[in-house]
Amino acid sequence: MTTNHEAETTAAAAHGDRRPPTLVFIHGTNAPSWMWSGLINELTLRGHRGVSVDLPGHGHEAFIPRAYQAPQDLEALATEPSPNAKFTLDDYVERTVEVVRRARRHGPVILVGASQGGVTVSRVGNAIPDLLDRVVYVAAYCCVDLPSISAYQTTPENSDTLLPLVTQALVADPAVLGVSRVNWRTADPSVIAGIKECLAGDFTDEAVTRLLHGLEPDEPAGIPLAEARGEAQTWGRIPRTYVRFTLDRLIPPALQDRFINEADRLTPDNLTDVRSVGAPHVGPFDRPELVEIFSELAGR
Repeated sequence: MTTNHEAETTAAAAHGDRRPPTLVFIHGTNAPSWMWSGLINELTLRGHRGVSVDLPGHGHEAFIPRAYQAPQDLEALATEPSPNAKFTLDDYVERTVEVVRRARRHGPVILVGASQGGVTVSRVGNAIPDLLDRVVYVAAYCCVDLPSISAYQTTPENSDTLLPLVTQALVADPAVLGVSRVNWRTADPSVIAGIKECLAGDFTDEAVTRLLHGLEPDEPAGIPLAEARGEAQTWGRIPRTYVRFTLDRLIPPALQDRFINEADRLTPDNLTDVRSVGAPHVGPFDRPELVEIFSELAGR
């Protein structure tokens, strides 16, 4: 059923809404919304509008197990229940749709997702395509031919991933606990080095420490298994950009290229605008190249 607000915004889009867009940013796994803060700050100083979304169980709603605090109790950490286990991709979509609807009252909306945030972007695109003026994937999962993140993780294009270096920090079986619980506060130097190699590339040791401090331990285990394909008749109508990270060791460039190629085959009349940045998986997202890309997209 179409609401009055949706009808109004669709009509505005059809007649060329000249108001400046709002960029809505979706974070990745085990991350809070503030991962985008440096980028949003810089874009704001250039006169653009942006907002980042804390998905359910993240940011100000994050669950921090008591056993995760110092001194850590690793045995208890492996069994302490998590309220995040109840959240699904549907919950992520609902939260994001709510933000997009509010932002759309003030003009066009560009929806952006990084890493696992890409599956939320695709599902929101399926749900409310007429309220989105562009979707942007930043080194993100963009499921098209295969149904889920986990399905793509078994493909040849993902063979070079260094994700196992991060999963060394898991403290429990996700299928049992209901969340992927990562001990980012590990004192094991080899595990820290592996996380850096997979996620952070040439970050300094100090920058890696800040990254580990900011990441959250619990992510719902079911998100990588959820159906997340973009559909041609909905998501496929929205202009899209894919920002490739050429130094990414978690989602290898070959897999990023597969996402782009599959999307273009699905919607040959709506090809992907592709940008490439020499960055590791976690950016940082305020690096000058990304600021320029988003400033240009917001200024179109």
